[in-house]
Amino acid sequence: MKSSAASGASGNPGGGLSVRQLVFGSTLKHTFQPDGKGAGKSESLSKPDDLTSLGGRLFAAFQNGVDSQGETAPSGNNDSTVVEFTPAGKVVRQWDVTGKVDGLGTDAGSGQVIATVNEDGNSSLYAISPASASATHYTYSEKLPHLGGTDSVTSYGGRLLISASAPGTSGKQPASAPAVYAVTLKGTTARVSPYFADNATATVVNGPKAGKTTLALTDPDSSGVVPSGSSSYAGDFVLDSQADQELIFTSGSAAKLSVLKVKQAVDDSAWVTSARGTLYASDPGSDTIDAITGLKPGSVYSAETPCDAANAPTACPGPGFPANSLVQLNLKTGALSSVAGTTAVNPQGLTFVP
Repeated sequence: MKSSAASGASGNPGGGLSVRQLVFGSTLKHTFQPDGKGAGKSESLSKPDDLTSLGGRLFAAFQNGVDSQGETAPSGNNDSTVVEFTPAGKVVRQWDVTGKVDGLGTDAGSGQVIATVNEDGNSSLYAISPASASATHYTYSEKLPHLGGTDSVTSYGGRLLISASAPGTSGKQPASAPAVYAVTLKGTTARVSPYFADNATATVVNGPKAGKTTLALTDPDSSGVVPSGSSSYAGDFVLDSQADQELIFTSGSAAKLSVLKVKQAVDDSAWVTSARGTLYASDPGSDTIDAITGLKPGSVYSAETPCDAANAPTACPGPGFPANSLVQLNLKTGALSSVAGTTAVNPQGLTFVP
């Protein structure tokens, strides 16, 4: 299916950052059978979340109201939609997959886009070949030992790493349950093995409790690879444990872990490696994908998500828990600072394209 996206612009005409709404869910449609029955129904795409890039194209996951264990949306829809688009915002193709896509990444070995569905339970994944009109569905080789779902997807060191999200959703998980799985795809099975555990030993690098600690991760979420030119953690794999307000860095075999404490819950983080590059952000509140330019190389940006903090109220945003915002991350101190010119952006997913 092919669609075209309108675009709008905002930002600072005098220089500095520029923000442009690039892709609009309201202009894109998908068709589904309500509750899997009867005549097809069309609706606009909504609730974009994770983003990734492959071969010069961008991919975004629109969750369309499906809930965290694959529960049907109020419209009767059961599908998320993965949308491929150009850096200019022209939509190329889209795929409907059953469940809520919360993790989206690429498999460097196969050249496929990997989408995990249902981050709290009943999880599985899809592999999408951009030239294909279909997506291959994979089920996990065993009941996931952390008793939750799966989320972020990162290709790192020849491994496909997937975060073990929402541990303990379907029962009390062991303390040593995996925080991250290494996953191998064969046939239609995704075979899992642990990469590092929720209770792994790590070194806290900032704050009053710096030093060795035993992790107690409750919310493994987003992940990525730190660019080789970064001033800190160059070449590392990074996992965001969102509600715990921790970023965990490691390299190679995951034998050595470093923990950076942050003052607020964050989702995706992105490293700016080129002055001419673009930071893409999903905004589920406005159902848009935004493009941000004019960023300084070497900077690190995060999506601050107060409503995902462990103590966030059910009714959120609210007093003391504002909507998401784009912040700059200090890799030494863990400080998060506001970014001028981006108040209109309420990001969830981030990806930087040089």
